[in-house]
Amino acid sequence: QMQLVESGGGSAQPGGSLRLSCLMTETVFVSMAWYRQAPGKQRELVASISRGGTPTFYADSAKGRFTISRDDAKNLVYLQMNSLKPEDTAVYYCDKASGNRWPWGQGSQVTVSS
Repeated sequence: QMQLVESGGGSAQPGGSLRLSCLMTETVFVSMAWYRQAPGKQRELVASISRGGTPTFYADSAKGRFTISRDDAKNLVYLQMNSLKPEDTAVYYCDKASGNRWPWGQGSQVTVSS
């Protein structure tokens, strides 16, 4: 069964950058996405990427600051996050962009504060 392993989170100051990685334990060619869940809020879609790398989609909150990419040879999906804001603080997860989701991974905590 597919397992998703997120990493790369941590603490950053406002304006800083972090790069998240999502390792998939199986090779798949489906659209993938990053989601996030802040305390007390529902999980929301941040960005998605189609098979082959294009097209991509970004939530309004991520446009111009985040970049999603993938390396199918390594079974990895990335989320480069620049110009971080305190409101980006959340646990970040990767999963399919649509259809039946795989079991959620443990997520990667991102905390943005001064």
